[in-house]
Amino acid sequence: MKTENFGFIRVGIGIPHLKVADPVYNAAQISELAWALSAQGVRIAVFPELCVTGYTCGDLFQQKQLLDGAARELRRLLQEAPAGLLMAVGLPLAIDNQLFNCAVILQNGRILGVVPKTYIPNYSEYYEKRWFASASTRWSDEISLGGQVVPFSERLLFREVHSDLCIGVEICEDLWMPIPPSSFQALNGANLILNLSASNDIAGKRQYRRELVAQQSARTVSAYIYACAGTDESTTDVVYGGHSLIAENGMLLEEQSMDTAPLQIVTDVDIEKLMHDRLRQNNWLEKKSPLNYRSVDFSFPERSVSEGTASDGLLRTVDPYPFIPGTIEDRDVRCREIFTIQSTGLSQRLQKIGLRKVVLGISGGLDSTLALLVSCAALQRLGLPPENIIGVSMPGFGTTSRTYGNALKLMTGLGVSVREIAIQKACLQHFADIGQDPALHDVTYENVQARERTQLLMDIANQENAIVVGTGDLSELALGWATYNGDHMSMYAVNVSVPKTLVSYLVRWYAERSGRTEVEGALLDILATPVSPELLPPSADGTIQQKTEEVIGPYELHDFFLYHMVRQGFAPRKILYLAEIAFREKFSASEIRRWLQLFYRRFFTQQFKRSCLPDGPKVGSVALSPRGDWRMPSDASYTLWLQDLEDLNE
Repeated sequence: MKTENFGFIRVGIGIPHLKVADPVYNAAQISELAWALSAQGVRIAVFPELCVTGYTCGDLFQQKQLLDGAARELRRLLQEAPAGLLMAVGLPLAIDNQLFNCAVILQNGRILGVVPKTYIPNYSEYYEKRWFASASTRWSDEISLGGQVVPFSERLLFREVHSDLCIGVEICEDLWMPIPPSSFQALNGANLILNLSASNDIAGKRQYRRELVAQQSARTVSAYIYACAGTDESTTDVVYGGHSLIAENGMLLEEQSMDTAPLQIVTDVDIEKLMHDRLRQNNWLEKKSPLNYRSVDFSFPERSVSEGTASDGLLRTVDPYPFIPGTIEDRDVRCREIFTIQSTGLSQRLQKIGLRKVVLGISGGLDSTLALLVSCAALQRLGLPPENIIGVSMPGFGTTSRTYGNALKLMTGLGVSVREIAIQKACLQHFADIGQDPALHDVTYENVQARERTQLLMDIANQENAIVVGTGDLSELALGWATYNGDHMSMYAVNVSVPKTLVSYLVRWYAERSGRTEVEGALLDILATPVSPELLPPSADGTIQQKTEEVIGPYELHDFFLYHMVRQGFAPRKILYLAEIAFREKFSASEIRRWLQLFYRRFFTQQFKRSCLPDGPKVGSVALSPRGDWRMPSDASYTLWLQDLEDLNE
């Protein structure tokens, strides 16, 4: 598949070898680097500020010899550039009796436009106003350059006619302003910002620059390419390190450290994802930019590269676990935040309704374990003893000694009040009442047990003047893997927006910090236990027979599907494409497709369970509350989504 069919566009930064004030040498190096980037499938290549001459020419910028040489070499670049590649190069241009620091955008022998720098720094080591004028002082909207009449303005946008790609351009200092030009460009449609820069290195500046680029990409909901002058610039007073970055809506995709030229950075940015994010933020254009922008159309030619397997076609990391942060430091911070949100939500609910006790069923599985840990933290916040938590073990037809033992160890270790109520006898009576054959292990057999447990919890809550804490997680709700009016129901659901992959990580995180041997041992064994509702009898050897992931598929896949469908709005075939990359070492393409088809069927048909969810706290960017993040008719058709996958076979 072509990556660009999914909204990806391959971009690159080139930091060429450079000789200060030698346009002939510099243009040759730029051209060579452009060809190297094009050979990697790059569609848009960005080079540093004033790269044709060098940024550190000083008063040589006022020499006609240098300016004429730069203009001649621009014509050379027009002739020698790879076909189809859009290039942004920097050079000085004398226009309207003034000298401007410009970004020239060129493609296929055509100069699409020239963007002059707006904000001219003149402080500390910078003294650009000695040579350059601001874009605000220009007179002309068009100029003659390279034998062409071309647009000349700081208010230019470059639109690709066959896609949603819209490019804005700013130059170095522009980004440091309270309202950078790119902010107005984004309000007028730009979703990819190019910044040609020459920012020198001093202690601490690299981190500041990194945060600035990432934040501007987030604020403008855009991809941001920042190409910085390299180490070949003059070191008379300062050093340039070529610190270049590519960010996408707040996320840093690529960054290069200080090194010698030539340097290349190549990655794929996701324009489709950015456009979806803008659609979700419905105040995006509530206040339109007061500035008028001129659009320049261009197009990319068809190319046959990026065919083959999914892994051949995409140059960016696809995280198989989008709900879990990538670094240990981030994970610790994120887990603390989520755990705090959950426990705060529950403690506030108790405080506001004037109750001091909670009831929850403890099965020895992951979800009830996390709910119990959160309940302990919530009561601790209120200064209430753990005994005010009534943990109820309700062994049924499928309960194994392993889960039963872990449930008791956990409750005892945490000091909560323990109750045990076996449900087999009550369920057999119910089977008799409704005429159900106990030997028939169908959905009725399973759901009777789930509803019996919920009835017990609700009634105990009435007795104890308490509320029932729900244990079900986000992944189960997405798939409808819950018994309607059984484990589906509670009075406050603390795990309602925590996906299964994150539930596991939160429990492990707690286990590593518990400081109690018995609790840690129980938690680690719970983590090692197969996920199961334990509603069917165990195997002959007493082990779990009913394994959830053998029935509905791996939760790691379903969490991946859920994130990219709900959070990103991606089409099924794009989700399949990304999943094949993310899980290529673990699942075959046919397995992924089979579980993705099941995901869509269940997601659509089980909406009725989500339409009447109990209250519960949102902890991340994906949630399915019918009162907030996800409102969907319960009888919506999934045909269009499955057809998208079936069309791949044609």
